[in-house]
Amino acid sequence: MQLRFVGCGDAFGSGGRNNTCFHVSGERVNFLIDCGASSLPALKRQNVARDEADLVLITHFHGDHFGGLPFLLLDAQFTRRTRPLTIAGPEGIEMRLKQAMEVMFENSSKTKQRFDLNIITLTPGTTIQFGAVGVTPFPMVHGDSGGPHLGYRIETEGRVIAYTADTEWTEALIPLGRDADLFVAEAYTYERPVKNHLSLKALEAHLADIKPKRLILTHMSDDMLDRLDGLPYEAASDGLVVDI
Repeated sequence: MQLRFVGCGDAFGSGGRNNTCFHVSGERVNFLIDCGASSLPALKRQNVARDEADLVLITHFHGDHFGGLPFLLLDAQFTRRTRPLTIAGPEGIEMRLKQAMEVMFENSSKTKQRFDLNIITLTPGTTIQFGAVGVTPFPMVHGDSGGPHLGYRIETEGRVIAYTADTEWTEALIPLGRDADLFVAEAYTYERPVKNHLSLKALEAHLADIKPKRLILTHMSDDMLDRLDGLPYEAASDGLVVDI
């Protein structure tokens, strides 16, 4: 199984990076985690077959994690996708998706897709199974806008992928990431506190409790990007593919 960092940037495109979008593929699974505004061109540039993905997991409704969905759905319509697609995310996802579709392409939310589209609301603490993909959402802390905010612990093909999404430090990150085969964690700054975001130093203070088997940092500001050469941790980059 592989995870491809289609995009790993922040909301400001620091370092010229694409907005957040991860592609997970394996023998029995093919899905996206988040779909930021720049995701469709990034997916095309990296030759990811969009129509083969069965599931899109959305962590929250900020544009750099959610804003690419209208473009993804429009593209699917024009490529004559027939494979069913499930989009799952926090409470309000159906309304938010409809609003985003109307902002981007008027009347597009009323268009009948050529494929079955299922919109699923996820509940924190409740595991839900999407075929071979088991997803447990955890509540994250990322302010009042764009929420609710979720991080995900994903169990599939005998592996665990944990993803913090955007959040300041919360104790929920410990069970979310504990012993994960791959822990993808926001490290927005090195040590400077930024409300609703996670610094590397805040994360580092709890790594002994989380004990991930592999840690990769993502969603980094220029403050972090300028320090990468001196850090003892793996860092995401657009197009990076990791085996899990």
